[in-house]
Amino acid sequence: MRGLKTMMVGLLVWLMGVAAWAVPTRVVVGIKARDAKFIGTSMGGVLVTIEDACTGEVLARGVARGSTGDTKLLMKTPKERYTRLMVGNTARYEAVLDLNEPRKVRIVARGPLAQTQAMQEVSVTTWLVPGKNIEELVLEMPGLVVRALGPAPHSMVKGPARVEVRASVTPMCGCPVDPRFFWKPENYEVAVIVKRNGRPFGTYPLTFTGKTSLFSTTLELAEKGAYELTIYAYDKLTGNTGVDKTTVIVR
Repeated sequence: MRGLKTMMVGLLVWLMGVAAWAVPTRVVVGIKARDAKFIGTSMGGVLVTIEDACTGEVLARGVARGSTGDTKLLMKTPKERYTRLMVGNTARYEAVLDLNEPRKVRIVARGPLAQTQAMQEVSVTTWLVPGKNIEELVLEMPGLVVRALGPAPHSMVKGPARVEVRASVTPMCGCPVDPRFFWKPENYEVAVIVKRNGRPFGTYPLTFTGKTSLFSTTLELAEKGAYELTIYAYDKLTGNTGVDKTTVIVR
């Protein structure tokens, strides 16, 4: 019994020593959409996980929240060395880790959380040294957010039918696709790939409707069958791509 008490006291002293030696170390992570702004609260945020790159142990996890950032700084201003991008309330996740030795970590970002059909994952590995803060670590997330707005999934219509296909297209940050802003509708190729009963039926372009971020076309569906509609948007200048799907049944 005395030996067990001695062992427990020794373990407690050791743990106290480890805790006393651990140094708070701050890591600030932001996720920027490629060719656009930061992904923040308006898109549901981005889930950020910091894990040990060797063991997979999760050291911290949380959601990057905040604004999409300073438009002039991000989209107009030439960037000099050491330019800080995450100013003011720009979306970020901040973690403070108690480190007692250098650790190689993997930082994984998944989002945007409010658009599950468009969610992407990006990651980076880096070393963390006790007490050496990383005040701005920016991960770039490629892709586009495409949301099929019509027809509603599993719609049933009587044939022959004229079916309007509508979709919303934005950068990952939710920024507006509109002639008045930086993301011009003509930069995006938007189309719907149609299958009937699992077989190719055709590919049809969607055009900008004049309303911010909205594209549409009308399909002539004369034959009965189950139609699968895969809507994609593609920016050939950046490679940004997004996809969503819906279905319609012609009876």
